[in-house]
Amino acid sequence: MLMQSLRMTARDWRAGELRFLLVALVVAVSALTAVGFFVDRMRNGLNRDANQLLGADLLVNADQPVAPAWRQEAQRRGLVLADTVTFPSMAQAGQGDDSQALLASVKAVSPGYPLRGRLRTTTSAQDASEALGDAADGIPAPGTVWVDVNLLPPLRIGVGSSIQLGDKTFKVARLIASEPDRGASFSNFAPRVMLAMADLKATGLVDNYARVTYRMQVAGRTPNDLGAIAGYEAWLRARIAADNVKGVRIETLENGRPEMRSTLDRAERFLALVSLLSAMLAAVAVAMAARRFMGRHLDACAMLRCLGMTQNQVGAMFLIEFALVGLAGSVLGVLVGFGAHFVLLELIGRLMPVDLPPVSPLPALQGIATGMLLLVGFALPPVLQLRNVPHNRVLRREQAAPQPLALATYGLGTAVFVALLLWQAGDARLALMTAGGFLGGFALFALVGWLALLALRRLRNLFPHQGWRFAVTSLQRRPGATVVQIVSLSLGLMALLVLTVVRGDLMQAWRVATPADAPNRFIINIQPDQRDRVAQQIRAAGVRELPLYPMIRGRLVAVNGNAVTASTYTGERARALSDREFNLSSVPDLPAANEIVAGRWYRDAPGVAEASVEQGIAETLRLKLGDTLRFDMGGLLVEAKVTSLRKLEWGSMRANFFVIINPAAMRDAPQTVMTAFHLPAGGVGLANTLTRQFPNLTVIDVSGIIRQLQDVLDQVVVAVEFLFLFTLASGVLVLYAALMGSQAERTREAGLLRALGATRGQLAQAQRIEFLLVGGLSGLLAASGAAALGWALAEYQFKFPWHFEPQVWLAGLVIGAVCALAGGWLGLRNVLRQPPLQTLREA
Repeated sequence: MLMQSLRMTARDWRAGELRFLLVALVVAVSALTAVGFFVDRMRNGLNRDANQLLGADLLVNADQPVAPAWRQEAQRRGLVLADTVTFPSMAQAGQGDDSQALLASVKAVSPGYPLRGRLRTTTSAQDASEALGDAADGIPAPGTVWVDVNLLPPLRIGVGSSIQLGDKTFKVARLIASEPDRGASFSNFAPRVMLAMADLKATGLVDNYARVTYRMQVAGRTPNDLGAIAGYEAWLRARIAADNVKGVRIETLENGRPEMRSTLDRAERFLALVSLLSAMLAAVAVAMAARRFMGRHLDACAMLRCLGMTQNQVGAMFLIEFALVGLAGSVLGVLVGFGAHFVLLELIGRLMPVDLPPVSPLPALQGIATGMLLLVGFALPPVLQLRNVPHNRVLRREQAAPQPLALATYGLGTAVFVALLLWQAGDARLALMTAGGFLGGFALFALVGWLALLALRRLRNLFPHQGWRFAVTSLQRRPGATVVQIVSLSLGLMALLVLTVVRGDLMQAWRVATPADAPNRFIINIQPDQRDRVAQQIRAAGVRELPLYPMIRGRLVAVNGNAVTASTYTGERARALSDREFNLSSVPDLPAANEIVAGRWYRDAPGVAEASVEQGIAETLRLKLGDTLRFDMGGLLVEAKVTSLRKLEWGSMRANFFVIINPAAMRDAPQTVMTAFHLPAGGVGLANTLTRQFPNLTVIDVSGIIRQLQDVLDQVVVAVEFLFLFTLASGVLVLYAALMGSQAERTREAGLLRALGATRGQLAQAQRIEFLLVGGLSGLLAASGAAALGWALAEYQFKFPWHFEPQVWLAGLVIGAVCALAGGWLGLRNVLRQPPLQTLREA
């Protein structure tokens, strides 16, 4: 039986029966494995760098200095400790009018840092930019700093120059080539300045209002001393819970990997969406190719049955043939996907570590499983029908109705394929939403197509045109094939339109959220007595709108009189929010870009404390109107009643606050002032002027951040457009399969009509009208499906505004008609070339 199957496979390949099926499998597998290899290498890179992201076996991250008792317990257990203190501040260089200032990420380190990994430094700017350097022996010497190489050009300095941090001047001794615990996914926006912990106090930059992060690194005496680390971690978590300590986070190798930023997450979801739609379209093409294969082998199966083959032998022969094709298509698809993932790495290379680990076999195994399941799920039903071909098919060319088992196999194949997509995508919501929209569109498009055919029957005599009547009659004569063509073309166009609409909405949402006059400078840590003088300097630089907001750091300690503890919330985000200090504010009027969605804006009455809460954090912390919140603000307890919920546009680059409390209730709270404004191009020297007069200020220039994120988004769009090729190929395959499925029947009909007197021109015109009707209806259905699925993805998956765009329907109508005409000409251009006499002889 195996040899017979091999001979049958070779014969079908030479006859061209298997090539289309193979191409459909290759497209489906390559689309999934290209993204699979890309994402797998990215994730493995983050896992590999877990030690580097911590610099220790365990990390205690706190808003305040770590308690001495925690240090003593770690030392009692024989563990090694090191400390870091990190905060943003302005670094200055030069004198007088030639001075320059730049926001830096200052990091003070204690002797012994880092406990895991090696810090590498150099004196060569070229080596530092390429992350090449020598392993550092110790930490910066007193009075010196080690800096990032990208700090040098803006400050116009080099190794050996001096920079000022707060009240102290330092000498730049070396350049940082690589920093173990800095992270491996994205570059920090502010360049690093590293100094010895002993020099920190002399800078005068750490006070009660500074935004400082304290980290205590903990490691065993040896890398394998994990038992002591686990024991100390358990003790520390129990102590934090018992004392209800806030603002402390424990990081280990398992939970300490930082999340990729939202833009890269969104890129991964976009790529997954493209690959899912490509694979689903290719699945339809596989099913149609298998159905066409079955139709062309019915006579051969009947002959084999007459020659003595049993049903089981016929079924086994074709199953072996399909298994060989599936294995070959899957392997080829994996190879194509492997090559395509290098293109993705080139297009999005700047978003990830340069030295990604080699590929793992998992994406390849997933790709092969995808191909085989595609073939089993969507080609098995036709095979089951082939084994049931009766002997008398040789004499009477009647096709039996599909067996119930064959029909049930389609459902099983669909379920298995959706399960495989869930495994492949790694995002259950995205996969289920896409698969649900795809399958829902399949059913809805089939229903609308069938209803359209019923309605078209009444319009046969609407125009006294012979081509029109031929076209309508042709559509009515093959209702099943017509509905299949409508559904296939609609699904292909819907996939392309979904990607186009979602991508367009993303870009539009980004541009609207960050308009040309969006704030590009933030200034924090303005002391109350500096408020008027700082505002005067900013307005002198040409700034028209200058909102000034009080900023008060406070910790949520109780809700409705119930203390907030470590066990109050179970969700990870809720625990993180309740465990940190909030940046609160207090203003009399509703800030710009804030919208009240529930309740009312507070009335600023003496003796009354009312709060307005952002709706997102209210949902996360299960807060509602009427709740009473108690905040601890540096020892001052304030209880405020929630009287409104606000909706914010977080991407607007404006100053936004989770909680705003009326000014009368916050009069005695310790506070600083912050502002966000748009600085015109001519005011670039403002930061230097302000930091010279007010060294405590932190001036943040986010114009570079905006440009960087826009550049990131542009790279993502290019990568998605590259994967469009897979979706486009899948759509073309589906259209081709739909047209070729009726080619033999169309050839016989054309021959018969020409024998009865119809001209070749009349039949060609009828074909064009037929394809225009099918393509126009398919385009309208595709646009409707794309709008619905695009809204669902925007609302529930990608979280950006969706706007109704009527031009999508016009585009769908035109593109559908053009695609149907082009595909019809390519697939059926030989139908009218066959002589009528030959057609009648073969009938």
